[in-house]
Amino acid sequence: MLQAQATKGIGKAEKVVLENLATLTKNGFVKLMTKNKLDALVTPVDITARILAIGGFPGISVPAGYSKDGPFGGLKGSEPKLIEIAYGFEQATQIRKPPPFKNLKL
Repeated sequence: MLQAQATKGIGKAEKVVLENLATLTKNGFVKLMTKNKLDALVTPVDITARILAIGGFPGISVPAGYSKDGPFGGLKGSEPKLIEIAYGFEQATQIRKPPPFKNLKL
């Protein structure tokens, strides 16, 4: 935070990076979603949530067993649809397994 406050804002290098990110996003994820008329993208790995966040896209993780979550991601503004999809997935699969409560001391 202190280093960020010591800067004079966004410089030339940062602007180039942001422009590159915008181009890659437009020609990558946005193009994939719109060309294929997709409501959401689902992946079996939890790193996808971080990738979505970098691009400013919403994502929601749904329990998919004991240790892995399956994130659903969509375009900006698709949060209501993602919630519907995630809820439908949970209800249809009933895959979530509660952790065992062995050695639980209350």
